[in-house]
Amino acid sequence: MKGTEDLLRELAPQVLTALVRHHGDFDACEDAVQEALLAAAVQWPDEGVPDNPKGWLITVASRRRIELWRSDSARRRREETVAALAPAAPEAVPATDDTVTLLLLCCHPSLTTASQIALTLRAVGGLTTAEIARALLVPETTVAQRISRAKARIKADGAEFRMPPPAQLPERVAAVLHVLYLIFNEGYTASSGPVLHRVELSGEAIRLTRQLHTLLPEDGEVAGLLALMLLTDARRPARTRSDGALVPLNEQDRTRWDRTAIAEGTALVTRALATTPIGPYQLQAAIAALHDEAARAEDTDWRQILGLYELLETMAPGPMVTLNRIVAYAMVHGPRAGLERLAAAESAPALADNHRVHAVRAHLLDLAGDHAAARPHYERAARLTLSIPEQRYLHSRATAQP
Repeated sequence: MKGTEDLLRELAPQVLTALVRHHGDFDACEDAVQEALLAAAVQWPDEGVPDNPKGWLITVASRRRIELWRSDSARRRREETVAALAPAAPEAVPATDDTVTLLLLCCHPSLTTASQIALTLRAVGGLTTAEIARALLVPETTVAQRISRAKARIKADGAEFRMPPPAQLPERVAAVLHVLYLIFNEGYTASSGPVLHRVELSGEAIRLTRQLHTLLPEDGEVAGLLALMLLTDARRPARTRSDGALVPLNEQDRTRWDRTAIAEGTALVTRALATTPIGPYQLQAAIAALHDEAARAEDTDWRQILGLYELLETMAPGPMVTLNRIVAYAMVHGPRAGLERLAAAESAPALADNHRVHAVRAHLLDLAGDHAAARPHYERAARLTLSIPEQRYLHSRATAQP
């Protein structure tokens, strides 16, 4: 049986979509839903979960939305009209689930990526402003400002709560997938701070992507992204030691990997590759599956991984794809060949003095047996990263060199 917190998080986007569809005005409806969720979090543990929790939330949020409207001095002249609006009754719960529409609205192209992430976590994920701030390691006021600006922008642009025209749908869904991908990555490898993982973020990204896959089961890239998340997150139990120290992929205890998640992710990407047009998330998931299927690090099919990275770089080029392809190239053709490719690639602005470039160079120098040359690059990478677990790992590699 689900706990109150999990149930509220699941119902939050459904309640918000019901209110926006009935009343309009995303901003006021979102505030009203947050107050209804807070009321439920306080009352339900003591009084019990109502028979119709979604209807209860819709009723409370709808009443609160009307109260908010009435309290606005600029709209007092509309009070009689507002009073005539009947709050949604529990028995009138909408049967449709408009989570996709809500995700598309939260990832509206007029918003910045930071605002899209904050609004998605708030409106669709059901996280409070404080929870988002803790997860993103930014002040609560910053998150509140991002959400406020996002809602104001949506209102100013006249964005409506409806599915975009069919011609715009692929681009808008791609924006949603990008936001979910960023949320997962920040949760799986925190860009800064004392811990490597922020499970509240990676777990929420998986939950939302799973829900999106349920609603769009024939979308190959939605399936690919869910597969990628599952196949990657399956390694999390072996990725750190008891003291929080980072364990690189080739040193992980693979018996600790989540085989259920690996099986689900592999099945998802296999079906998507066979039945839908190939996309970047499917390719990344296929690479993750090859890593997960290797019983030992030395059993990894690097030649096939290199082929997938080469295809990925033509389809969705980027600095991290370039670095990962170079590592795969080195594993197939030798570390010196990889170092030559790295020297040619690092002049790109996106890779200039990036800590991962120095970490890759140090790793390849290690593989080539040039341990003394690897040391300063490990040290440089440690100075550039803001992740404390990564800093400790890189320092340990530097001090291990003769």
